[in-house]
Amino acid sequence: ALFLGPTGVGKTTTLAKLAALYSIQHQKKVGLITADTYRIAAVDQLKIYAQILGIPLSIIYNPKELSEALNHHRDKDIILIDTAGKSIKNREQEKEIKELLSCGEIDEIYLVISSNTSYRSCVNVINSYKFLPDYKLLFTKTDEINSYGVLLNCCILSGKPLSYLTTGQDVPEDIEVADPVKIKDLLMGSLKT
Repeated sequence: ALFLGPTGVGKTTTLAKLAALYSIQHQKKVGLITADTYRIAAVDQLKIYAQILGIPLSIIYNPKELSEALNHHRDKDIILIDTAGKSIKNREQEKEIKELLSCGEIDEIYLVISSNTSYRSCVNVINSYKFLPDYKLLFTKTDEINSYGVLLNCCILSGKPLSYLTTGQDVPEDIEVADPVKIKDLLMGSLKT
């Protein structure tokens, strides 16, 4: 699974939450790959999570290294791939993402968006990732918002399904599968206030 999205939305922490969830609760063999070498802190953060969880981590410095990294983790049930945040105006990063997609067998793509993103920014994010073949939406920071309309707006704008929501900073506790009934209740609750 490949994690994409703008800078600062919480991709690395979300990936660590899912790695912990799958390895601890679901007893799956997990491998981690990071292509986010633009930020040293992101690599260090993922290294720490990988060490704590006892999960192997591969660091790739260009898309061509993805095939080798995937091969290194071929015995894993799940491989999670972190990427650098993409500015909506950076065409070079778009090219790099396309190269990543062409170099590896990517089963799932998660477009990670912060729940506190404005409607206009959501439109820009969705439009800047429309080159993707398919993806699921994953929303972070739902604990920081009072209105849940952004979730619905992004689903309508993109035509893509929701996958997960993060609800805080704790790893692995603060992540959950997006439940349509709960989201409907949150939307209705936010309309009443």
